[in-house]
Parts: sequence; structure tokens; C-alpha cells
Amino acid sequence: MTHISQNQILGVLGGGQLGRMLIQSAINYNQEIHILDPDPNAPCKDIAQQFQVGSLKDFDTVYAFGKSCDVITVEIEAVNTDALQNLADEGKKVFPQPHILKLIQDKREQKKFYAQQGIPTADFVLTDTKTDVISKKSFLPAVNKLGKEGYDGRGVQILRSEADLDQAFDAPGLLEKLIDFDKEIAVTVARNEKGELTAYPAVECAFHPTANLVEFLFAPAEISAEVEAKAQEIAKAVILKLGMVGILAVEMFVTKTGEVLVNEIAPRPHNSGHHTIEANFTSQFEQHLRSVMNWPLGNPDLRCPAAMINLLGEDGFSGPAIVEGKEEAMAEKGVYIHLYGKKLTKPFRKMGHVTILDENVESLKARAHRIKELIKIKSNA
Repeated sequence: MTHISQNQILGVLGGGQLGRMLIQSAINYNQEIHILDPDPNAPCKDIAQQFQVGSLKDFDTVYAFGKSCDVITVEIEAVNTDALQNLADEGKKVFPQPHILKLIQDKREQKKFYAQQGIPTADFVLTDTKTDVISKKSFLPAVNKLGKEGYDGRGVQILRSEADLDQAFDAPGLLEKLIDFDKEIAVTVARNEKGELTAYPAVECAFHPTANLVEFLFAPAEISAEVEAKAQEIAKAVILKLGMVGILAVEMFVTKTGEVLVNEIAPRPHNSGHHTIEANFTSQFEQHLRSVMNWPLGNPDLRCPAAMINLLGEDGFSGPAIVEGKEEAMAEKGVYIHLYGKKLTKPFRKMGHVTILDENVESLKARAHRIKELIKIKSNA
């Protein structure tokens, strides 16, 4: 009989809502978690066994933090990979592996990886400057992405015609052919050191029209069995070709002709998997824990149809957060509210999410839109 060690310390770089929900899963297993985050008021501050304030990008800070842990993982990609590589070279378990994090930090390298590995993705060209983008105007319409530092919709813009070229990024990036897609979907996969691999059913994402953040998510995605199988196969291929240990969200486009193309990947729990806390047999956060600690992976199957709503700070409100409509929503069957412990709101800041379970898909969608209008995060300031 194998035994799960209870005295290994898991260090997490990043103390935001993803870390918070990871800790909530870890509590069930008496798993000790230490957090490093630059924000002294980060969501993990009061629930981690140890919380340290410090830069995730500073070599010495990350290295010293990692030395005190047995296993190190991340809840955000923007970390010092050189420090993590040193830790790995010295025998620390670092998952995802530092070289994979480094690749994913640069969208240019990410796209080159897909091309080299035969992973289907939109056509692209690399660019170095704004002048370089302008010289490739024949490639339009396209999505102009910064190679590094883009996050939550920042560093991404659509250039539809020559009239938009003045907005082009004047830094290393890429132009990616604008895809006339039918749906945006995501498949989350996980792999542990033993090589066990699991994949969650595909989910369908609907984005906020201006904030470029997921506004709604529906599980399962309304796609054919053929497209589902293709998406699962591609997501598994990505994590296997990377050789990655951990959890990986693979965002994809489904074209009007049924092609499935990888858009971007996230080597950590992701917004497209929040519903799994209530809707799946194993949540993405528990699966992250299981994968990096080399425990048996859990069953990723869906219990019943689900919708997830991101609770974003209302436009025009900044200051101490107040939540309108919470009690009315709580009174409904199958509605689960998750607030992230953020005291201050600002426009489009991720403040929480709501998961709705309903056996009837049409009813589920109607309720999701109604709950979205019911719960508002504002401020009296």
C-alpha cells in the first residue's frame, strides 16, 4: 500500500484567487501550502499556512522561497524561471517545469512550438516592431499580440484593415490570422509524474464584448461528438508534447467548417475550469494539487450541465466592494457563489464567480443570464 506524504510543503508562486481555491482543496488533504505574492492583501493572505510578501520576478526572492519548500508550482505564469530552474537543478520538484513556463511566457515561442509539433493553430507571422507590422499589412485582418507581458486581454488587439495599423504594438510580437470561428472552447488536461493523464469535457466560453474576459462558460460545450473527440485529442497532444507535469488549460477555436485550432494555453488552473468545483467529480484545483504532488488523478467527468459567470467589478465603480443581489441568488437551488476575498473593486476586476447547476440546458442558459443581471459588484465610494 502506498502512502501520501503529509509533511511535504507545497510552495505556490502567486496568491490570487486561483491560489485561494487551490488552498481550499488542499485543506481536505492536510496539505501545507506556502504562498509568495507581491500584494500584502492578496486573496491567499489569511488562509495559507505561510504567506510571504515578495516579487515573483526577483531571482533571489523566488529562489529563497523555493528553498524552503519541497514542491513548487504556480498560479500565474509571470514568474522568474531562472530561479525555478536553479531550484529544479538542485533537486526541488518544480511543476510545471521551468523551461515550459519560459516557453509559455512568450506567445511567439508558444506559436512556434505549435508549428514545430504539428499542433493545429491559426496561421501567423512574427513581428519585431510597429514598422514590421505595417510592412505585413497584406496579412490583415489579424490579431496583433505582444510576445510577452500580455494578460487577461491586455497585449491583444484586432487589426482589421490598414486604418487600424497605427494601433500596432511597437515591440516583439506576432500577427495571427483572424479566425472566423463558430465557437471558443477549452479543454483542461492534467498529468502527474507517473504519466497518468486525464482530460475534462470541453466547455464553451463566451467573452465580455469590451473587457476581453470570459463572461459566461457553459459545460458541456454544444459541439458534435467528432469535434469533442478532436479537441480532447489535441489537448492531450499538447501536454504530452510539452512533457509537462501539472494542469493545463487549452483554449481552442472551432471554425465554421469543424476545424479545431489551438489559441493559447495556460499551465495552471484557469477561468475556464472554475465550474468544476461543483460540476465535476474532481475540481481543477484538486486536480492541480494531485498532479504536482504525484498523487492519483481524480475523475474529471461532469456530474450535470453547468454554467459559470464571472463576477466582474461594474464599470464606473472603484473602492470598497459591495455585492448586490447575493441573497436573492443564494436562495436559488443549484447556485453557488464564490467571492475571492478582494476588498476593493474596480471596473472589470475579477471579484468572484457563480456556478449554476441545472439538468435542463435551456433552463440553465436562461438562469445564467438572469443571475448575471442580478448580482452586481459596486462601491459606495
